[in-house]
Amino acid sequence: MKLAFIIDPIHLLDPCHDTSIALIEAAQILGHEVWVTQANLLSVAEGKAWAVLQRVELVPVQLVERRWIAANPWYKLSDSSLTSLETMDAVFMRTDPPVNDSYLYATYILDYVDQNKTLLINSPSGIRGANEKMYALQFTKAIPETIVSADKQFIRQFVEAKGAAVLKPLGNKAGEGILFLQSSDRNFNSIVELSTLQGRVPVMVQTYLPEAKEGDKRIILLNGEPIGALNRLSSGTDFRNNMATGGTVAQTEITPREHEICTQVAERLRQDGLIFVGIDVIGGYLTEVNVTSPTGIREIDRLDGTHLGYQVIQWIEQSLNSRRQEE
Repeated sequence: MKLAFIIDPIHLLDPCHDTSIALIEAAQILGHEVWVTQANLLSVAEGKAWAVLQRVELVPVQLVERRWIAANPWYKLSDSSLTSLETMDAVFMRTDPPVNDSYLYATYILDYVDQNKTLLINSPSGIRGANEKMYALQFTKAIPETIVSADKQFIRQFVEAKGAAVLKPLGNKAGEGILFLQSSDRNFNSIVELSTLQGRVPVMVQTYLPEAKEGDKRIILLNGEPIGALNRLSSGTDFRNNMATGGTVAQTEITPREHEICTQVAERLRQDGLIFVGIDVIGGYLTEVNVTSPTGIREIDRLDGTHLGYQVIQWIEQSLNSRRQEE
């Protein structure tokens, strides 16, 4: 197969942590060609999507004393060439948020890839329709009590009723801008005003789940099916559990309640073309659905001795083979 990955600049990625690199590495080991590009290097011409692509070759990371170790240098790039994305068997859209104008425009360009010829992971229309905070709201039996609003008084009433809450900007990633709210906080009004840009931009406010102290579980779903999970724990100096804010990770299992949540979201994810997804669960409640560039594979593989990247690439192989047999 020929695979293309739309990623952030590769020299900025951490091969010991980044899931895109884990997937590229798995594809390479399984004998496939891999190419990389960036969202700003996409174009449309003659009604088709094109990209400035570079062939990438990685030196696989090694697990030494339960730590991933990367070579230096760990990748090599070919010269670039402008190529139709329809020459690829599959294209991964894995640019990190925020989902701003340039991100959205990249998904519009990807709409000009014929999905009968090339598998898109994830679907550009699916990404556009699945804000990673808002998307979870449709699964009312799975989420904690939640509001989305820019109205300071409405937010105050909710927080007073719940005692404590967590405020989340709708467009950020990796715990950025997430705040712990109590109505008694003398800074409450300022916090809400700053977060909502003086009432112009809505935010998500969820009832605080005390179970967050026990961790925030990331579950990786492949075509709606859970394939692995890890538990993220706060550093002790920050209430957030995100790895990007200094949190640590621990081995975990998927509980019956969490399997139930996966079942609740699976069919909608498949309908929306959201093939590779990470959901976040705290205390048996779904808090987010991550569809842009969900991470966690390196950590799960290190803790569980798995090879999740292989599973993803093999699933693509099987899907493409099935599609060709049907033609």
